[in-house]
Amino acid sequence: MSHTLLTAWAATVAAAPAAAALIESAPERIHSRAQLDALATDFAAALPATVARQRVTFALPNGPAWFAAFLGLLRAGAVPVPLDPAEPAASQLALAASARATFAWLDAQLVPLAPAPAAPLPAPRPLRSRSPLPALLKLTSGSTGAPRALAFTHARMLADGRQVCSSMGIRPADLNLAVIPFGHSYGLGNLIVPLLAQGTALVCVDTPLPHALAAAAARHRPTIFPAVPSLLRALAEADLPADAFASLRTVISAGSPLPAATARAFHQRFALKPRGFYGSTETGGIACDRTGDDTLAGLSVGPPLDGVSIFSLPGQRIRVRSPAVFGPSGHVPADRARITPDGRVVLLGRAGRLIKIGGRRLDLGELEAALRRLPAIADAFVAPHPDDSGQLAAVLATALDPLPLRALLRAHLAPWKVPRRLVPVPAFPLTARGKPDLAALRASLSR
Repeated sequence: MSHTLLTAWAATVAAAPAAAALIESAPERIHSRAQLDALATDFAAALPATVARQRVTFALPNGPAWFAAFLGLLRAGAVPVPLDPAEPAASQLALAASARATFAWLDAQLVPLAPAPAAPLPAPRPLRSRSPLPALLKLTSGSTGAPRALAFTHARMLADGRQVCSSMGIRPADLNLAVIPFGHSYGLGNLIVPLLAQGTALVCVDTPLPHALAAAAARHRPTIFPAVPSLLRALAEADLPADAFASLRTVISAGSPLPAATARAFHQRFALKPRGFYGSTETGGIACDRTGDDTLAGLSVGPPLDGVSIFSLPGQRIRVRSPAVFGPSGHVPADRARITPDGRVVLLGRAGRLIKIGGRRLDLGELEAALRRLPAIADAFVAPHPDDSGQLAAVLATALDPLPLRALLRAHLAPWKVPRRLVPVPAFPLTARGKPDLAALRASLSR
């Protein structure tokens, strides 16, 4: 029998059926491996035979119901397509169409999806009977275009989880503080596969508010915390005791670049060094900072994960290859990056963001990185001025008022690089995936 997510989970359950697998923090409920397995079995038994080899979307919050739906669909022979539970129903249906799903799990029932007659995408159709059945479909975030559905094999998913656990030191006896959505690529690789393949348990917090996280940490003593930059910033600024997260051994930050100032603030508050982690939907994890030192200094996101190979390409691009990567030739991420002589990955911003200002070539990603290094600026977004393409406009996450902010920029930047329009905000708007909301940032520059 081939090694799949289902066979990996069966071995995990058999090894210790009564071991805790998933803890709901409020109200507290502890689900053993055997209990979660039974929930998945019941979910699969309630599905009609017509779901076999069909793509089925579902959007559930972190918890036993998500786990039951995911494993239950696999057991029924379907291909799960996890969606973000923050997406409204209309958006979920649009994403289901982009994934060419045949069914959607909505409001605790299976809903057949009829293709719209004028839809630009092909009608939903079953997977070919002779093709190997994927473990799941991941949807890209759509930050560089329309979301795409990518079919990942069981082997790729298990490889990503294995590479993450090996590189970040995630052990079977660890307890993950689970806040990031299970269905995101980050959550699948850092939370779901470690549970399925090696029994690393999860404690789910129903809200990412700082005091709720601190209470869960005090009660359950988690050791690993996969987070996003906005959450680490909120925790650093919250009124929490210095030992609020004393049980944690490893704090991981992914989803978007972690500003060095945020990493340092979190370290100063809790004596924990966040570790930058870089990956993509197409590749799973790519690189990570094993110690947190480079993250604190804003230098790099560390070397490649164990089992991952990275190659330099022209134009400050990299190609990523590993057993977890979607596509036989590897994947070239949308980010520009360089590899240092000792093998660390330095991110340089998104590709395709070169413009000319007054006849001079400017890389917007490099300017944003320079702005983030300035004191009192937590994040930066720069674009051509909406009313004058020869000028710049910027949204800056800062507590400074416009006049001292402009003075700060003039003291550190060449005059032609100082944006004509400055929009200071307390913090960047975020998407449901915890990434800066680029559409909202562009809109704020046009007001």
